[in-house]
Amino acid sequence: MPSAISGAPHAHIPSNEECGIRDVWKQNLEEEFRTIRKVVQKYHYVAMDTEFPGVVARPVGEFRSTADYHYQLLRCNVDLLRIIQLGLTFMDDDGKTPPGYSTWQFNFKFNLSEDMYAQDSIDLLQNSGIQFKKHEEDGIDPIDFAELLMSSGIVLVENIKWLCFHSGYDFGYLLKLLTDQNLPPDESEFFDLLHIYFPNIFDIKYLMKSCKNLKGGLQEVADQLELRRVGPQHQAGSDALLTGMAFFKMREVQHTNDFHITPVAHDVLFRYLLEHTMNLKPTISCIHLLSRPAYNGGPAPDESAIISSGNGTGNTNSTEQFTSSAYMVTPPNTPGMAKSDAASLSNRHTSISNSFG
Repeated sequence: MPSAISGAPHAHIPSNEECGIRDVWKQNLEEEFRTIRKVVQKYHYVAMDTEFPGVVARPVGEFRSTADYHYQLLRCNVDLLRIIQLGLTFMDDDGKTPPGYSTWQFNFKFNLSEDMYAQDSIDLLQNSGIQFKKHEEDGIDPIDFAELLMSSGIVLVENIKWLCFHSGYDFGYLLKLLTDQNLPPDESEFFDLLHIYFPNIFDIKYLMKSCKNLKGGLQEVADQLELRRVGPQHQAGSDALLTGMAFFKMREVQHTNDFHITPVAHDVLFRYLLEHTMNLKPTISCIHLLSRPAYNGGPAPDESAIISSGNGTGNTNSTEQFTSSAYMVTPPNTPGMAKSDAASLSNRHTSISNSFG
């Protein structure tokens, strides 16, 4: 296994098995969690990354602040979409990984014929090697995963330190999995839940504020730190492993340069992350949600959905109204819809506290 302070980039990219990334499907889910429950007793740093099907909606209406808008953007997309992959990498206090597998890549059930997505995001993931047919047939049920995660010793405990990179949406999807609920309409409730499930979060994007020589996305930061990636980029396992490596390398090279590694308040952290979220633009047809649709048999939202179908050029030709249940059961004529269209989610003018500042 590469340590967190591996040397210069290398031409060879090992397979998941070679680099200690364990693929988890529904068939081996329970077995792998038995191993994780043992690993976490010694390895208290958990680096995390997710892959999700893009950003397909934007909130419309009145907002109390820019921060309120950013949270509602996250909330409406997480409520509408399904997670595709989650990567977890385990490290000790020195950045060392366990013998054998260090990283578990959880592959969730996802159906391109039924689930909503942004086409450009799916294209990127397919080009990175994600097998959507296998996700459809062998993907993990979110309920089964959440039950095992709750008893894993990873969440709801103070001694686990979560490492991530620009993780607003990642934690949104994790909270949705763990609670089997849509995200709360009030951002202060979101922060309360976040602190309960994940008391200590270190986000590299935020920590980079103290490292003026580091900039860009995860891969750019890794290149600047002379870290080599193992496994395919844009898969959650490889990205989680690289995130953990980057954190410990930053801690090593910046320890004399005022590098702050104490966790900050969750509202301060996520205000910064959400306001600096770039390139997350809605990419499917116009959806006015007058209520949130039911998700995976979970709690039903309180309104109905209107879908306006486009002709692929961004122009709207027709509008159809569905009940929330029919909207989720009946996929659009073209799965994923047209990436050139826009999407919107209705905001109910709920009074939302300004926890982002």
